[in-house]
This record gives sequence, structure tokens and C-alpha cells, in this order.
Amino acid sequence: MELNQYLEVFIEESKEHLQACNEQLLELEKNPEDLTIINEIFRSAHTLKGMSATMGYEDLASLTHQMENVLDAIRNSRLKTSPELLDVIFLAVDHLEEMVQSIATGGDGKMDVSEAVAKLKLIEMGEHPQTHANAEAAATIAVEAPLLSNYDEFELTVLKQSKEQGFGVYEISIGLREDCLLKAARVYMVFEVLEQIGEVIKANPSVEQLEEEQFDSEFSVTIVSKENQDDIKGKIMKVSEVVKTNVRSLELDDFKALTNDLEALVIEQNENTAEMVRIEHSVEAEVLPAAEKKNNSKTNSSKTIRVNIERLDILMNLFEELVIDRGRLEQISKELENTELTETVERMSRISGDLQNIILNMRMVQVETVFNRFPRMIRQLARDLNKKINLEIVGAETELDRTVIDEIGDPLVHLLRNSVDHGVESPEERRAKGKSEEGTVVLRAFHSGNHVFIEIEDDGAGISREKVLKKAVSKGIVSEQAAPAMTDKQVYELILSSGFSTAEKISDISGRGVGLDVVKNTIESLGGSISIDSKENAGTIFSIQLPLTLSIISVMLVEIQKEKFAIPLSSIIETAIIKDTDILKAHNQKVIDFRGKVVPLLFLKEIFEVPSEPQDDQFHSVIIVRKGDKMAGLVVDSFIGQQEVVLKSLGNYLTNVFAISGATILGDGQVALIVDCNALIK
Repeated sequence: MELNQYLEVFIEESKEHLQACNEQLLELEKNPEDLTIINEIFRSAHTLKGMSATMGYEDLASLTHQMENVLDAIRNSRLKTSPELLDVIFLAVDHLEEMVQSIATGGDGKMDVSEAVAKLKLIEMGEHPQTHANAEAAATIAVEAPLLSNYDEFELTVLKQSKEQGFGVYEISIGLREDCLLKAARVYMVFEVLEQIGEVIKANPSVEQLEEEQFDSEFSVTIVSKENQDDIKGKIMKVSEVVKTNVRSLELDDFKALTNDLEALVIEQNENTAEMVRIEHSVEAEVLPAAEKKNNSKTNSSKTIRVNIERLDILMNLFEELVIDRGRLEQISKELENTELTETVERMSRISGDLQNIILNMRMVQVETVFNRFPRMIRQLARDLNKKINLEIVGAETELDRTVIDEIGDPLVHLLRNSVDHGVESPEERRAKGKSEEGTVVLRAFHSGNHVFIEIEDDGAGISREKVLKKAVSKGIVSEQAAPAMTDKQVYELILSSGFSTAEKISDISGRGVGLDVVKNTIESLGGSISIDSKENAGTIFSIQLPLTLSIISVMLVEIQKEKFAIPLSSIIETAIIKDTDILKAHNQKVIDFRGKVVPLLFLKEIFEVPSEPQDDQFHSVIIVRKGDKMAGLVVDSFIGQQEVVLKSLGNYLTNVFAISGATILGDGQVALIVDCNALIK
């Protein structure tokens, strides 16, 4: 059977099972006696083992097989859950994730998992996996254990028959000096010795790989011989630059166990093959013509299909072109004033609007896909820093555009690391302050208007205003004269400056003198913003505001002289016409009274330096925009109207244009610049 057609399904399902393992292991750590959780993990590991074996990924199958053995021992009360045991299983899951990622990027999924397998074997035998003596034992077990992936059915038959006829069957691990220059020559000399005393049945790595020196310093061989272990070892050790030889005799019981495992795997492969064929038939059934579906569909079962994100990107790009052409058609229909054309264009606009909603919803992904990896990360950080951290996740079902999801992961990692390392105090410090020993970090997501907010809140030490100002002055970020007049919020946001760090010593967790400017730049490149609020000894909140989608936005088109600009509707509170006499002055800044609040006025023709002739206008068109709790009035020449436009980047040459976030092509072919209200308010 051609397995490549199932590769994508295998990768996706493997990732889902590994994510389930991570989540359930974290739960198991909290409830070590809960057999339901262990059964869930066992089920995921068992399924992954079967799929891996079916697809031919031996290292994956080998490691999951050993992990499954340990889990089986736990659920049958032969082993007890402990932090050390969970650390080793987490390590195994990390290796599995690396192998699946290797397969996803076109690799072969091969990896040296002998150390992880050995540790799991030690645990299964009831030994502690991390002492020095056991570490050496683990290395020996890694060599000595006859792995299922080492032999095929033919080789097992040959070895078993040789044993029955009185020959000795030996697995031999040979180690060369680390600085050995002619490894292939030494291997050849070892094989010369082995062929004089018996017959080589198998080499690992293969003979071809050994000849091409595609190994580090160790390799293993399986031979059939009449000589005893000590004689074999003595003859091999005489070869120059061989520094280690372990010889293990295989007994008949080993072959019985291996044969049973092989038979079990063959059965499991058959079951998985049957399952994949069933899936294939199911998918074929889903795409039968609509007429056949109509005759047979009385069930309400939900049907889903996996679609590559690249195809959705292509679909989105095509639809963006359609939106531009739709705007052009609307413009033409207005100019021609043809009733039939106007009706057709209106109908097309409605249909394309529905189509737009469907396409955008197809691209929406729950932030849970990003949040899922953080509990495991926080657990490891807490252990590394000797802190007690409780991570609470709220609103994981909130949806965001796939493009934003792909970019937001790294900034969140940096902020969470920062909260755990710099924010939450050690258990001793927290006790001294009258707090509980366990610190809390809350990761929260929610919708508000056309934006998604992601907040990271901790109940740690908070940000020290004095410490931040002292560092900012020493770095030349602010002057000594300006520092006292700054508000708390302005001071806190100084930590987002390039190269800023209040860490007294640089750690691998966060800091490194890089600061949070990378986080800020990434979020702003997505059309979002970040703000900070903090109280000393009470905690800190990082609040990230992100657009729901990056490609199609609703705007208010305005005109300044003969140039057109677009202002995102998500930033606009309302529009107004004001008299010249309504404009006041405060601190040399033109302001207006907007519903009892003093709002500064910004004349866009001055900010964007639009060439214009002097005018003595008595009335001004103003758009009131808001960012958080700050507002501003943008003065334009006239309003054109609302429109949905496609947001296009200005390109690499125009990345630093002030207060312009992109551009769009209008229906008449003109380019309109899109105003970044956040930059103007700031």
C-alpha cells in the first residue's frame, strides 16, 4: 500500500496525540493516583506506536513502545507515579515531538533514542533513573536490550535456529576512541576478527553506513559463534583504538519475547492498515456528488476535512483581488447610473460579503493551539527556578486569524518567561511578604469589537518605578529632567525600549539584556499594540491588542486636498463637524471639548505634509479616534464614506513611514494610505 498519501494525516494526528500526552501528563502530576488520566495517556501512546510502526518510523515506534510499557506498569500498580518518572516520560515526549517535526519538514524521523529508552527500561525495572550508577547501567541496557526495531522476521528465525543448534548468539557493542581518525578502517579490522570467530548476522548502523563513517564512535553487531563471551571480547579489544566492548549473550527466552512482539506488531499493523483504508473510504464517501448525498443523508453527523493553510492563503489572495474589482464595479455603476447594473452590483456585493465571512471564518483558529504548549513550559521553568507557579488559562476558545496565530507564539513565550523569572518571587520571598508560596500567572484571551485582547497577569513583585527610571536614565533613554514628570504607565512602558533590562544578572530564562522590544516590534508589525500596568508587590499585567484579521478591514475614506486616506473603523468613535470657534488651546496644543473631555486635535494635512493652499474655513471635519483610554480628533478636509478594503504592505523600502500602516487600491485604481491611529495618539 502506498503510505505517502497518509503522511499528512499521520503528522497531524501524531501532533494531536503528543499534545494530548503533554496535557494529560500535567494533569497526572496534580492527580498521580487518577487511573483515568493514565489510561488516556496510554491510549494516545498506543495509537501513536501503531501508526508509527505502520508508516515505518522505527525509532518512533521503539520509544513509544517502551513508554507504553512504563504506563502499563503504572496502571497495573507495579509502579508509582513520581516527579522523576514524569520527567523521563516528558523527555520521551520531547523526543517524539522532535521526530514528528523532522518528518513534517521532510526528514526521515530517525533519532538516537537509546538513552531515553534505557531510562524508561530502568523505570520499568523499578530503578531510579538519575543516579550515576544507574546512568552507566542505562548505557549498558541501551546496548544490551534487544530492541524490536533491531531485527526483522527473517533475522529472528536465523538467530533462533542457530541457538537451537548449539551456537552462541551475541549482541556486541563496540566503542572507538572519540579522536579516531580512520573509523572505517577500524570497523573493517573488527569485522575481520568477527568473521574469523563466527558469522555476522546484523550491524547497526548498517555496513554501508559504517563504511561511509556515518556514525559517532559506537556501533553494534550481532554474531553467531561457537566461542565464549570472554574470548570474543578479548580478541576485539586487541584491535587498536577500540576502547570499549560489551558482549551480551541472547537466550531463547529473548527470541520468544521478540517473536511475540513482532507478531503483535504485525497484527497491529494490519489493524492500522484496515483503519487507514476505512478512513480513505470515509473521505471518498464525504465527497460524493450532492445528488447522492441528498438521497442517503438522513443523519446529522458532522463531517470535516483537513485543508492545507497554503490553499487558504491562495483563496484569500484571489478574494482580495475580487474585493478590489468589486470596489471598481461599484464606482462604475455610480457613474453610469444604470439601474440594472446597479442592482447586479448590489447583489454581487451581498454575495461577496457572505463569501468573505466564510473565507475569514475558515482561517480563524482558536488561540488554544498556541496556549496549549505553555503549561508544559511553565512547569519546566518553575522547576528550573525553584519556584511554585500555577498557570491559569482563560478564554482559550477565542478565535484569531491563522496568520496572527502563527506570529504571536514567540512574543507570548517571551512575556510568560519574563513574568515567571522577573515577576513571580521565590517561595521564601512570597512567604516573607505574607503571600502564598505558589505564584499565579493568568493567560487570558477575549474579543472586544474587531480586536482580540491577550493578557498575561501575574501576582508577583510588580515593576519598580524607581528601578526602571534609574536604568532608563543610565541608558540615556530618558533625561534626568524629564523622568520625574513621567506617569507610571509611561515609566512601565520604558521596559519595551531596545536593550532595556532591569535584570541584575542575565539568565537563560529571560533577560540576556535584550529586553521586550522584540515583543513590541512583532506585535506592532501585526497591527496590534501592547500596554503594561503594574502595582508594586501586587503584580503586573501585559495587555496585547490584536486585529481579528490582517487582510480585509473596514475603513472610513477621507480626503485631504486631492489625496485620499483610509482610517480603520475599529479605531473610530464618531465623526463630527465643528466650528472654528470650538477649537481651544491648552499647553500650546489645539483641543476640543468632546462630551466633557478635553481631546487634542491633529491636523492630518500638517502631519502628512500634504501640499495645500491657505484656507479660511469656518467648519472642520473631525474624526474622533481612540486607543485604550486615550482619544484624539483627526481633522480632515472631507468624508468620503465607509468601505471594505484590502490591506497591503508598503514593502521593505517604506517600513518606517510614520503613522501609516499600509495602503489599499480603491475602486477607481487610486492608492489610499491607511492611517495608523495608534501611532498618532501615542
